[in-house]
Amino acid sequence: MRFASVLFDAAGTLIAPAEPVSDTYSRLARDHGVALSAARIDDAFRRVFANAPANVHPGESRERAAELERAWWRARVRETFRAADGTAQLRDFDAYFAALWDYFSRGTAWRALPGARDALAALRHAGRRLAIVSNFDQRLDGILRELGLRDFFEHVVIPVDCGAAKPERAIFDACLARLGLPASACIYVGDHARLDVEAAHEAGLAAIDVGELASLADLANRLEVDERA
Repeated sequence: MRFASVLFDAAGTLIAPAEPVSDTYSRLARDHGVALSAARIDDAFRRVFANAPANVHPGESRERAAELERAWWRARVRETFRAADGTAQLRDFDAYFAALWDYFSRGTAWRALPGARDALAALRHAGRRLAIVSNFDQRLDGILRELGLRDFFEHVVIPVDCGAAKPERAIFDACLARLGLPASACIYVGDHARLDVEAAHEAGLAAIDVGELASLADLANRLEVDERA
């Protein structure tokens, strides 16, 4: 059958930081009195995020959820520095975190991955309905707009919209409800084996690991192959 809609993950699938996250953390830390290598920060960052709770705040208003999302990130950044070097003391941690938060809120901190625009344009031209299902916080919509990608999508669904995050089925169901489509009519494209591919399958969607593509520009052809299978 032909897929009526293609759903996408955001970070790591369609967009990526303009420079490695650890490079940004290290560069801004130097402005606040701490010299830590990007390699040490990267190792700590990965360990912290592997064990972090989901950034989900069910039952809260969007305004309150935005405050809690920011607080969640503040805690992860502090944990990252403690894990990288427990003796490192930023002159003003809150000022440092504010600089990080503001930086990653801007489109200039991000880039569209190779082939993304071509893929989205081709899918839209072919009459496919596009949406995003992402665990990103409420900054995502603005970032997509600044990158010139937001208008490709009918819906952008994030945890604040449904009180759930991938791999929970509820976040996929929330997007399907907005589209008015059954899971069988949709395919999900992501970069994470558990949060994207396995979770989409568990929610009843077909799925593609973007890592299997040479670039996103190959997505339209891959969809045709999958639909003929």
